[in-house]
Amino acid sequence: MTRPTDETTPVRPMAPSLAALGRVHFLGLGGVGVSGIARIMQQQGVPISGTDAKDLPVMHELEAAGAAVFVGYDARNLDRVAQRAGGAGVDTVVASSIAGPGNPEYDAAIARGVPVLHRSQGLAAAMAGHRVLAVAGTHGKTTTSSMAAMTFTRAGADPTFAVGAAVAGLGTNARAGAGEWFIAEADESDGTLLNYRPQIAIVTNVEADHLDFYGSADAVVQVFRDFALLLPPDGVLVACADDPGALALAQWVRAEAAAGRPAPRVVTYGSEPGRGDDLVLTDSDLAGTAGGTGQRVTFRWAGGRSTQVELAVPGRHNALNAAAVLLAAHYAGLEAEDAAGGLEAFRGTARRFEFRGERAGVRVFDDYAHHPTEVAAAIAAGRSVAGGHRVHVLFQPHLFSRTRDFADGFAQALSAADGVRVLPVYAAREEPIAGVDSTLITRHLSTLLPGSGEVPEDAGAGVAGLVAAARPGDVILTMGAGDVTAQGGAILAALADRDEETLDGGR
Repeated sequence: MTRPTDETTPVRPMAPSLAALGRVHFLGLGGVGVSGIARIMQQQGVPISGTDAKDLPVMHELEAAGAAVFVGYDARNLDRVAQRAGGAGVDTVVASSIAGPGNPEYDAAIARGVPVLHRSQGLAAAMAGHRVLAVAGTHGKTTTSSMAAMTFTRAGADPTFAVGAAVAGLGTNARAGAGEWFIAEADESDGTLLNYRPQIAIVTNVEADHLDFYGSADAVVQVFRDFALLLPPDGVLVACADDPGALALAQWVRAEAAAGRPAPRVVTYGSEPGRGDDLVLTDSDLAGTAGGTGQRVTFRWAGGRSTQVELAVPGRHNALNAAAVLLAAHYAGLEAEDAAGGLEAFRGTARRFEFRGERAGVRVFDDYAHHPTEVAAAIAAGRSVAGGHRVHVLFQPHLFSRTRDFADGFAQALSAADGVRVLPVYAAREEPIAGVDSTLITRHLSTLLPGSGEVPEDAGAGVAGLVAAARPGDVILTMGAGDVTAQGGAILAALADRDEETLDGGR
């Protein structure tokens, strides 16, 4: 593999400064990423407008703050912006990945010579003038960046942040602060994490994913190497040494520095004492908290001191995420005690082991897990919450290509549950692939977890099966990046109906 150059690195030209953007029109305004950038720019004093195909709540919030908002793409919306703004037209367009060529407003902007930036370039422009903490990794970006946003906020750093889900306790996924730090989730799915210039970067893990874009696992490794070398020599790479891919990245960057080539400082965290990590936690450092949904963690620093944190979120993966944030906060100049207090205030984010409710003694959680490693982590968290009770999973595979590439891995991860219903594949942006469906997972899963071999014809049938099997004390998880999240309410309603029928039958 090669070091990044203008020829080898798939990075777009650097974004212009925020002041140079003028009035910015956003395409895909209702999406969590684009709306977050729009919110930050609006709070930074940039006049904004935008369009989405759907009328979504966040658009009303932006409109109430002064944005010109449109529902339904139409080239004439570019002119309507000028009409609503008293003659000031669109100077720059920022487009989401799905609002590219072929979108009438995108095409109209190109035809008129209006600069069009990718969402990531818009985010990079908003970062101007800040020191950037970027959180990257195949999994855990949203939770870790949200932890960082809460930690820096509670520690008094007043950061600007843009993360992938609303942060409980902060009430939003994006906000412009007055402090020097900008905390952002760096998405590797299409290589656009290379548009950022961080001072500190967290890499939670490096695994094969998004192979529909990259084509090979080696290409995924390369983009993270390129990303690490975007850090300046006085920058810091924070890597999880428990993950083989992130550890290999850390070792590679250290080798670059040892060879006399420009490279950042590397610090690591993990759970193996004696490995030389800068921050360590072990099984003996983890303890459950009252109620079973949190954990008390003791983090041990290389110098011998320790920091204890009571996390409100369960799972070893969340303890590791917190370790990453503690290290990043240290190198950002925050006191460990202040950072610990911020971590203790963190209550999670939307769709990351999110508690949806409890009925009939059964607790229901929802998780965005859509890769085998994420599925395994979510089930392990469910286990820690359920104690000696059972964990049931309603899983919806996301993308035909990912189902094809990771079917056996999904089966292995899902087999750690006590009961599983695998729904039909959520296609999202893809067309069906011949021979690829959920039975690729269930055929293998049925050999590991008998009784899990059938694919329900629809979500309703899957819900009915889970509810029939659940007993007081059990945990039900809905998992996937598609619309399975909507089934949490249906599960709770079905549990309530079952409980009522049981009571009626006992009268």
